[in-house]
Amino acid sequence: MDTNTLMIVALILIVIVALLAMAIKIANQWERAVVLFLGKFIGIRGPGLFFIVPFLSRVAYMIDLRVITTSFTAEQTLTKDTVPVNVDAVLFWQVIDVEKAALEVRDYQGSISLASQTALRDVIGKTILADMLTGREAIDAELQRLIGSRVSGWGIRILSVEIRDVIIPGALQDAMSMQAQAERERQARVILGDSERQIAEKFEQAAKSYENNPTALHLRAMNMLYEGLKGGQSTIVIVPSTALNTMTLGDTTGMIALAKTIETEKKVQKDTGQQGQQ
Repeated sequence: MDTNTLMIVALILIVIVALLAMAIKIANQWERAVVLFLGKFIGIRGPGLFFIVPFLSRVAYMIDLRVITTSFTAEQTLTKDTVPVNVDAVLFWQVIDVEKAALEVRDYQGSISLASQTALRDVIGKTILADMLTGREAIDAELQRLIGSRVSGWGIRILSVEIRDVIIPGALQDAMSMQAQAERERQARVILGDSERQIAEKFEQAAKSYENNPTALHLRAMNMLYEGLKGGQSTIVIVPSTALNTMTLGDTTGMIALAKTIETEKKVQKDTGQQGQQ
């Protein structure tokens, strides 16, 4: 073979190798390839090795079938009770129909983000601030339903939506904090009042028990005095005389004092007599 023939053969081999390189395509396990022939959709290829016709066919998209996370926000959005809030949320979604995702929407990822933002603004505008702060699960479910209905024709499934943070103005935070403190104080006063009522009822029941049983009342009074003095420290207890008479303690105290006085006088007289005899 002459030189020209060898060059032609070499050129043909180079062209064949180049065409084979252009025809061989590989898709990862989590990817699907959208193949077009002369601009017309002919099918989905992958995963693994597949071939296309060079110059006539091309891979338009490589669609990821894994779960995708998209963050989106709504800034300075008014709630139903006209409170401006900033809300951060995260969306979990997945492509389940590759053909629709490639052919029905131009940029399905960007469209998902925009649809999520508009849905979040719509939900915020229909919700009061208190429900947004305490009922996030219901809002998450409503967002998932609303976004899912908007992208249902794109071959995309919405797995879940979660609100990460709700930011409210600082002045409103202070007002809500003061309101919460006032509410806790009110509850504390209600509990204290209810406790006083229960104590009064118990005292009333005890009074009825002691009404016809002076002995029991006397023993209870002595026990109260004992409990108050058993600590070993000197204590002055001021008790109305009427209360002592009611508990029959006034007479008892007087008798004890009289007995102590008589005993002291006898001791003094005895000492004086002994000194005179000496």
